[in-house]
Amino acid sequence: MASKQFNVLIKGKFLPPRLMANLEATFTTFRLWEAADQNAYLNEIGSKIDAIVTSGNAVMGASAALIERLPNLKVICSNGVGYDAIDIEAARARDIIVTNTPEVLNDCVADLGMALLLDVARRVSEADRFTRAGKWTQGRFPLSCKIGGKVCGIVGLGNIGQAVAKRAQAFGMDIHYYTPRSRPDVPFTRHETIMSLAQRADFLVLTLPGGAATRHLINADILQALGPKSYLINIARGSVVDEQALIQALEKGQIAGAGLDVFEQEPQVPEALRQRDNVVITPHIASSTEETMGAMADLVFENLQAFARGDAVLTRVV
Repeated sequence: MASKQFNVLIKGKFLPPRLMANLEATFTTFRLWEAADQNAYLNEIGSKIDAIVTSGNAVMGASAALIERLPNLKVICSNGVGYDAIDIEAARARDIIVTNTPEVLNDCVADLGMALLLDVARRVSEADRFTRAGKWTQGRFPLSCKIGGKVCGIVGLGNIGQAVAKRAQAFGMDIHYYTPRSRPDVPFTRHETIMSLAQRADFLVLTLPGGAATRHLINADILQALGPKSYLINIARGSVVDEQALIQALEKGQIAGAGLDVFEQEPQVPEALRQRDNVVITPHIASSTEETMGAMADLVFENLQAFARGDAVLTRVV
């Protein structure tokens, strides 16, 4: 199919400018988010659309309802490794191909995971606020927590989890992990349950996929098992943590603190988390470096180009 005869629905504006430029230069594109009446717009263009370009976060995605509105949809290309906001079953039912962007973001997501771990343990952001407020003249900043020799417990030892493990090892941490199936290819200590891992971990780092199967996997019981000297680090999806249970655990001193890049109702972050000195929060930026966003944008574009040419896509999910 000639490129300009290939019609692409761009789900939202939160895509890299590099990707947007490539899409609009190569294909016929339709900007859904700009439509004053999206329902009427889909009635007008729905039957023309061959592809959706979106991302896997909750703001974007591709719902079953949207997929149903596009009777000739053939492929959904997502800018991100997670695809829990895309209705995979609805796509599979119609043999619609779904692609994502794995591998290219592993290092930067793991980097931010370690940054959050270091920040909340050594109280870096808190110390920054303390110093800027002129409090140093009134006394010394409180002591923080050493990470060397501590247990880094990783939930989900996929590519990102292994990248976190490599970094944590460089800081002298002992690596424990939980996955549903054994990983004899890694030299780390596996736990049969998340509960067992939480009981042993000084830092519980979440790198597992989002979606219905993992929703609220980290609940009040897991947080209580983690204990008052241990920390939660989430670079996975906000949905994997029961946010209200986390707030209560922090307020009761059941855990020492948390480093969070993702939240249940993004971009809304509960004030109870925003106001706590022992919580470090970032706005879902784990993959947000120029290098990684560029690589992700290129992979989305390469997948779409391959499909439009009639070739196999590079990173197929479904």
